[in-house]
Amino acid sequence: MPGVNLVRYSVSSSDIASSHSLARRFEIECRRAEQVIYTANLLRLNQVDPKLIFVHSGWGESIPLRELFPRAHIVVYPEYFYRTRGTDVGFDPEAGQLGVDGAVRVSLRNASTLLALADADVVISPTHWQKSLFPPEYHSKIQVIHDGIDTQRLVPAKAQFVDRRTGHVFRTGDEVVTYVARNLEPYRGFHIFMRALPEMLRARPNARVLIAGGDGVSYGTPADGFNSWREKLLAELGGQLDLSRVHMVGHLGYDDYVALLRVSRVHVYLTYPFVLSWSILEAMSLGCVVVGSDTGPVKEVIEDGVNGLLTPFFDGAQLAKQVVRVLANPRKHARLGRAARTHVVEKYDFESHTLPNYMQIIRAAEVPA
Repeated sequence: MPGVNLVRYSVSSSDIASSHSLARRFEIECRRAEQVIYTANLLRLNQVDPKLIFVHSGWGESIPLRELFPRAHIVVYPEYFYRTRGTDVGFDPEAGQLGVDGAVRVSLRNASTLLALADADVVISPTHWQKSLFPPEYHSKIQVIHDGIDTQRLVPAKAQFVDRRTGHVFRTGDEVVTYVARNLEPYRGFHIFMRALPEMLRARPNARVLIAGGDGVSYGTPADGFNSWREKLLAELGGQLDLSRVHMVGHLGYDDYVALLRVSRVHVYLTYPFVLSWSILEAMSLGCVVVGSDTGPVKEVIEDGVNGLLTPFFDGAQLAKQVVRVLANPRKHARLGRAARTHVVEKYDFESHTLPNYMQIIRAAEVPA
C-alpha cells in the first residue's frame, strides 16, 4: 500500500519440547515478543516513535510494546477470551471432556491477552457477544467495532456458479442449499449439517447442495481415524446420501465464493459459541436467506423470523425442516433476505460504520494527553 512500510520478522517454535506442557503456548508467544523487540529497536534507531499502535494480541506481539513505546496510544484487538464454561469449550458432547489439566490449558491461552488488556488504551471487540467474554473490569476499555463488510461490492445479483469438478452449472433461482467454512469441521457445525442432508434431499428431490471449504482443521481437533472430517462424515452416512446432488467444491477464490452465495436459495450457517465468521455477514449482505444456529454469536446478527431463521445447533431434524420450508416457498421467505441485507448495511458496513469508528480512535490519539 502506498505510504505503508511493511517490516517483517520471523519466529521459530522449535525446541520447546522441554517446556512444561501448560507453558508451551506462552513460551511461543514470548519468543514472538522477543522478535518484536529486536525489530522495534531497529525502527527506533530509524527515529520511529509511533503515536498510535494497532496490535492483535493473540500471538504475543503486544507483550513488549508498552515498554518499547511508552508514549504510544495502544489499540488492542484481542478477538476472543477463552472460557472453560459457556462457550466453545465443552459445548459439543462429541468432542469429549477436557479434565482439569485441559481446562487449565484453555485458561492459560489468555495469558498474553490479559497482559495486553492491562497495557491497552483502547480495546476492540468485533461483536457484543465476544466482548461479554472478557473480564468485566476491562469492559470500560472495550469498544465494539466489527471489521466491516464491503456491502457495496456484496450486492444481490443474478449469477452462475460452475462446479469445476463436475462441470455442473448453477444459476440464481435454482434450488440450491449452500454451506461454507474455511475448513469443514464441527466448530462450524459441519457434522450437524451433513447429518441433516439425507432428509433435506429426500424431501426436495430437485435440490442440490454446494459445500465450500477445505479438509484442514482451523479449530478443534482432527477427525480420529480419518484424514478429514469430510471423510469421516461421508463414511458415517454411507449410502444415505445421493452424492451426485452434493457438490463439495473445496476452497474457492473470492469471486467464485461470492458467485456461490448468489445462487443460494437458502444458506446454512452453524457455529459453536465462538468467533463469528465474516461469511454469515457476507451472505446476509448478498441477500441470502440464512438458517443459523441459535448460538450466542449468531443471535446477535439474526433475529428469528425477521432477518433469518434460527434452529437449535444440535437438532439436525429441525435444521432440515427449516431448510425444506425455505426451498419449498422461496417467495414467502425472500423478505428475510432483504431484511438481512438491510441489517448488515446499517450495522456492519465498512465505509459507514467501521471506518468512522476507527477514525475517531485515530483522532483521539492525536490529541495531546
